[in-house]
Amino acid sequence: MSKRPIFEDQRLQAILARVEAGERLGFEDGLVLYRTPDLLGAGYIANRVRERLHGNVTYFNVNRHINPTDVCVASCRLCAFGKRPKDPKAYTMSLEQVWETAGRGYSEAITEFHIVGGLHPTLTLDWYCQMLRGLKQRFPAVHLKALTMVEVAYLAKRTGCPVREALQRLKDAGLDSMPGGGAEIFNDRVRRIICDHKIDGNQWLEVAREAHRLGIKSNCTMLYGHIENEEDRVDHLLRLRALQEETGGFVAFIPLAFHPENTPLQHLPPTTGFADLKNIAVARLLLDNIPHIKAYWVMMTPRIAQIAQRFGADDIDGTVVEEKIYHDAGATTRQALRREELLTLIRKAGREPVERDTLYRPVQRTESTFTVVV
Repeated sequence: MSKRPIFEDQRLQAILARVEAGERLGFEDGLVLYRTPDLLGAGYIANRVRERLHGNVTYFNVNRHINPTDVCVASCRLCAFGKRPKDPKAYTMSLEQVWETAGRGYSEAITEFHIVGGLHPTLTLDWYCQMLRGLKQRFPAVHLKALTMVEVAYLAKRTGCPVREALQRLKDAGLDSMPGGGAEIFNDRVRRIICDHKIDGNQWLEVAREAHRLGIKSNCTMLYGHIENEEDRVDHLLRLRALQEETGGFVAFIPLAFHPENTPLQHLPPTTGFADLKNIAVARLLLDNIPHIKAYWVMMTPRIAQIAQRFGADDIDGTVVEEKIYHDAGATTRQALRREELLTLIRKAGREPVERDTLYRPVQRTESTFTVVV
C-alpha cells in the first residue's frame, strides 16, 4: 500500500480525494490550486492524473515552424512580433519563399509544418489556400497545422464570407489542423488592454467550434503572466473545457508564458519557474477532457519543460526550427533542438520518449523511413 502524501496545504487533501474519486473539479478548486503555496502538492496530484492517462510516456514530434509574415494590422500590447505594414524591418514571404523555407533542411523525418503569422492587410484567403496547396503538392506526407482562430476570423471578414466557409476552403486546400494561438485570456477586461484589436474570447471559441464541426482538430492555449489574475485563468480553462465537452476537437492544451521584453508591457517581470509549473499542474487537473498537456520548451526553457513532465505535462513539443514569435519577445532559448536532443531531455527527466505525429499517433522509425501507427 503506497504512503499517503503529506501536504503543506491541507486544502489539497480534499482535491486529491475528489480527483481519485473521479469527480470533476470546479471554479473554487481552480482558485485553491492557483493560490496554494504548495507547488509540490499540486504537482503531485497533477502527476497522478498524468500517469493515469499516459503512464511514463512523454511525447514529442519532429516539426518546423514557418512564419510567412510579421506584418500585422493589430497593435497588441503583448506582442513583439507583429510590425506595421510600412515598418522597414517588416517582412512578407512570397509563395515561392514559403515553399522554399519549408524545403530548406527538409527531410522525411519532418511530420508537421506549424504555420502562423500576422494579420496582413493584403494577403487574401486565396493566397493562403494557394500556400497550403503548394505545400501539399511538394510535401504530401507532412501534416499542415496552420492559422490560428484569429487569423481565420480575420481572413473570413476580409473575404466577406462566413467563418465556416473560410475554414472549408482552407481544409479543401490542405489544412489538416490548427494551432491554438491567439486565445490569450478570454476575459473581456484583460483583452481590452492586451489585445483589443483581436477577436474577443467568445469569437475565438466560436471559430474553434466551427473548425471542430468540420472535423478540423486544433490545440488550445492560454497566455499567462501579464495582467490577468487567478480568476481570469480559471475562467479561461473552464471555458475551454466546456467547448471540449461539446466538440471533442481539442487535441492538446499549451500554457504559454508571457515574455514581456520588446513589448509595450516590458515593465512587467517575466514568469518564474514556479508559475510555469503551477500552470501546467492546474491545467492538467481542470482540463480533464483534453488528452494532452504540452510543456512548450521554447517558452519555458528545456529544463523547466523537463521538470514539467512530473507536474502534469506529457508532451515537450518538437524540434521547431527557426521560431520567431517568442524569440522576438526576448526568449533566450535556442530556436531548434535536434531529435536526439529531445530524446535525451525526456530520458533525463525519467520518462520514456515516444515520437508522435500531430494527432498523437506513434511514429515508428528505421534509419531511413518512418511509419505512422494508425
